[in-house]
Amino acid sequence: MTLFNPTAITPLEKRMNVPVKVLSLSVAAAVLMMGCGKKEEAPAPQAAAPAAPAVVVVKIGHVGPLTGGIAHLGKDNENGARLAIEEANAEGIKIGGNPIKFELVAEDDQADPKIGNTVAQKLVDAKVAGVVGHLNSGTTIPASAIYNQAGLPMISGSATNPALTGQGFNTVFRVVGRDDQQGPAVANYLIANAKPKTAAVIDDATAYGEGLANEVEKALKAAGVTVLPREKGTDKTVDWKAILTKVKGKKPDVVFYGGMDATGGPLLKQARELKLGSVFAFGDGACTDKMGELAGAAAEGLVCSQAGIPVQASGKKFLDGYKAKFNIDPILYSPFTYDAAKLLIAAMQKADSADPAKYLPALAASDYNGASGNIQFDAVGDRKDAEMTIFTMKEGKVTPLAIIKGGKSLTLDEYAALSAPAPAAAPAEPAAAPAAPAQK
Repeated sequence: MTLFNPTAITPLEKRMNVPVKVLSLSVAAAVLMMGCGKKEEAPAPQAAAPAAPAVVVVKIGHVGPLTGGIAHLGKDNENGARLAIEEANAEGIKIGGNPIKFELVAEDDQADPKIGNTVAQKLVDAKVAGVVGHLNSGTTIPASAIYNQAGLPMISGSATNPALTGQGFNTVFRVVGRDDQQGPAVANYLIANAKPKTAAVIDDATAYGEGLANEVEKALKAAGVTVLPREKGTDKTVDWKAILTKVKGKKPDVVFYGGMDATGGPLLKQARELKLGSVFAFGDGACTDKMGELAGAAAEGLVCSQAGIPVQASGKKFLDGYKAKFNIDPILYSPFTYDAAKLLIAAMQKADSADPAKYLPALAASDYNGASGNIQFDAVGDRKDAEMTIFTMKEGKVTPLAIIKGGKSLTLDEYAALSAPAPAAAPAEPAAAPAAPAQK
């Protein structure tokens, strides 16, 4: 085998008369140039964009009666909380650096304490971060013990029995007044305007109805009014004629009923059918337009109270938002459940955490301007300086007569003026230009 020799002269080179050294140098130069060519560098990989923070779902529970005789009030409560949560989601709130999606977990307790306890435990197991509810004192009080054991904050927008916040639980709050404030308010209105000598008191044997009736009776007796022996029904009584016939024989000047509108409406209608002409008064559970539907013309002129401001006095943002969302007007407690949900969310933002143990101190220290006015809590979780409102039924609508705040009775217009934000200060006049220097 013949090996390649770069210095050997090929026949072709002889014919071309190419000098061997020149050709060899040319080949070498070419090889050198190929070896020394510039090597292209691969582009450096670009750093990947940081991943967006994951959306964190925070659950807030709501409980109220969504079936049964007062389902309309339960749904009103739920609507208030739902509106607050949808508004919060639209704001794009971040907690702990993560975008938050709030989710309402709504449960029906049917105004039954046993079912209330069952759904309370269900919310604890679902790991909700807080609870708005319940509606009735009779369901709220036992359920509050379950939430407290789990360290879960709850705010009721409607339970008024003083026992709720008298248990010593630091997780329990309410944004309405108490029956020991509401009872004297309606009793004092009756004393001043109806001037009764004798009064009958009836209740529905629930924690709410009986508790409020006790407070009214106490205030009436303190003013020297004779109060007849207590009469009782239930929260499902619709036939009151036997009790009313008995009451009619005693000829009371006023009759107070502690209960809800589902039972209060039939009671009032049957009283007028029996020609019982006493002034009839009710607490907040029966202080609704539903009384006009259930009692008809008999409801005209009734007196009732609410443990808070009237719906008409709520913030415009809430009233407009509720109407736009649900295509109906709010009924009774929804401004308060709206505020309750907002308070939970505001406390989480302040603490930068949805952990109940971490945001609970911020909730207790709330100073919040909501749809129902300024909200601060006292040491036991009650709303400070809660308003009371006295209403009458006029042409089928409950119409506010007076709002009681800080011991003063105000008309709706006076309250609106008191609650209106102060007008912005006028801009300061521009400073005068400096005087020109005097000519010398």
